[in-house]
Amino acid sequence: MDHRLEDVIALFDGLFQPTFGTRLVRGGDEPLYLPADEANPWHRVIFARGFFASALHEVSHWCIAGARRRRLEDYGYWYLPDGRDADQQRQFEAVEVAPQALERLFAEACGLPFNVSVDNLGDVRVDREGFRARVEARAERYLREGLPARAAAFRRALAAFYRDGEPLAAAVAAGRELLEPQAPAESRRPEAVD
Repeated sequence: MDHRLEDVIALFDGLFQPTFGTRLVRGGDEPLYLPADEANPWHRVIFARGFFASALHEVSHWCIAGARRRRLEDYGYWYLPDGRDADQQRQFEAVEVAPQALERLFAEACGLPFNVSVDNLGDVRVDREGFRARVEARAERYLREGLPARAAAFRRALAAFYRDGEPLAAAVAAGRELLEPQAPAESRRPEAVD
């Protein structure tokens, strides 16, 4: 099956534009999350360079971010590019375990391979296998204990579309079944989502 960006965008937007006022947007060199503002009524999960894996990764961050963080640009997190020192790399990996675990589950739902990203080309020695093990353990914990509601809905929609061959509308409907209990608690108007 083709993994077209238009499809993953349609799945995300079909689930979360009406319920959380949030859209998935193809971006440039760097991913970014932007909350709604006067110029744009939608919250935007912007993924890098049109990469499918980047879309899944950025969605995983959004699925973890709580209502307060979704009001902040890039959820209020710090990010240091390549060249982090050992302590900064440990901090980076600590905050990346959960999103990369979700990304792994999303990739699996799409029938795609997953590779962890340590995201540091500097001089610091990185324990890629140790990080992979932590990500895998967190993914298994999600499977045992349950995914956050938005992540579960997105994963279900991905699996319905990519694994089960459902049309986009049916896949979105399958994901929405998991959102219905929480939809009334979240406003359907984008300006008041968070």
